[in-house]
Amino acid sequence: MDGDLGDFLRSRRARIRPEEVGLPSYGRRRVPGLRREEVAQLAGVSVDYYIRLEQGRGIGGTSRTKSGGVSDAVLDAVARVLRLDETEHAYLRTVARPQPGRGARRPSAPRVRPGVQLLLDAMERSPAFVLGRRMEVLAWNALADALLGFGALDPAARSMPRMVFLDPAAADLYPEWAAIAAQTVANLRISAGLHPDDPALTALVGELSVKSADFRRLWADHEVKACAYGVKRVRHPVAGLLTLPYETLTVPEDPDQTLVAYTPEPGSETAERLALLGSWRATAG
Repeated sequence: MDGDLGDFLRSRRARIRPEEVGLPSYGRRRVPGLRREEVAQLAGVSVDYYIRLEQGRGIGGTSRTKSGGVSDAVLDAVARVLRLDETEHAYLRTVARPQPGRGARRPSAPRVRPGVQLLLDAMERSPAFVLGRRMEVLAWNALADALLGFGALDPAARSMPRMVFLDPAAADLYPEWAAIAAQTVANLRISAGLHPDDPALTALVGELSVKSADFRRLWADHEVKACAYGVKRVRHPVAGLLTLPYETLTVPEDPDQTLVAYTPEPGSETAERLALLGSWRATAG
């Protein structure tokens, strides 16, 4: 995933018009947004320095940290000029200071602790599951299985990105499929920035890029966004249309694993439909 830093910075400066940051908009521009020279001027660094940063080349001079990376002051200034939000700012720091070999040291087939599985099983009224760093589904409870059908899938297909982009049924399952697809890619890109040397993650991005034009387009946008909480709507063939607020929690002692729980309002129509879905699954099972 080489080139992520430069592509990200170029995509961010393309969003900003010169007049938005107090610069005159004169001259014909080959691409929209700010020029590299203008970003450098506003960030208070030399043009050469910013070009080298955007190109991912070594940075010299006094702005290096003791560890050899770009200083917080420079990254903060660039983030301010490009109007990055908190998630984008954190992503910039991550991709500007890659840690080679970090991804390769992790096991390729992570396991969920038995205690975490017991926690999932105890959540009888909430569909809940655990995702790995590549958004692969590592564990789930009975209601999540009834809702999303994880148990019937081949292990390689138990992946939220593959389900969203490669399963033809995804468009029927998610009424707001376009929003779900964008969220999935934006969240996956954060993981790619954190683990640039993970071969399985690189392979996943490559597979989806080849097989899905929608994924290729969204990946090229370089949007980054953590899906920590929100609301999803799911159209289930048995339970019907469900409105599902969700929360995510990092699994203790394993920051690469995330527990996702759908938390419908007690007494709501969705909660009642989920209860019926759970009963239907138990009877069918």
